[in-house]
Amino acid sequence: MSMSVQFPRWGAVIVSIFALAMAFIFSSTSNASASINYGEEVAATAELYIGTPYKYGGTTPKGFDASGFTQYVYKHAATELTIPRTSTAQYKIGKAVKKNALKQGDLVFYATGKKGKVSYVGIYNGNGTFIGTTSKGVKIIKMSDKYWKERYIGAKRVIK
Repeated sequence: MSMSVQFPRWGAVIVSIFALAMAFIFSSTSNASASINYGEEVAATAELYIGTPYKYGGTTPKGFDASGFTQYVYKHAATELTIPRTSTAQYKIGKAVKKNALKQGDLVFYATGKKGKVSYVGIYNGNGTFIGTTSKGVKIIKMSDKYWKERYIGAKRVIK
């Protein structure tokens, strides 16, 4: 004589839900998370303003000067960093970086006025280029161009 136990369908559903809930609760969860590369993000934010006009003393997308541009980008990028207003003051912060160790988002400094004195700053964009404001507005500039190569002073990393 065989005996069969009848189990209602809704009981099977409840058991299945309970099993899934226990598996979810007691399973090891992954702690994977996406992390932002702040240097790349700063460079990408700087690229958004290519074509913005130059304006002496300018600190907004209506018009930028060199240090007004870098200050604005750092503040409005994911870094939300407040950096000093002038290129000279910006040169005094951060950690010095050798030219061959530049990363996107690093600040690059030039002497465009008095020889040897910081008077210009841009944001390193990778591949030997930086984004900065010129008399023709915000653009991508090759560091190897004769004008910039002769005036290069150094670079700083302000992103931790």
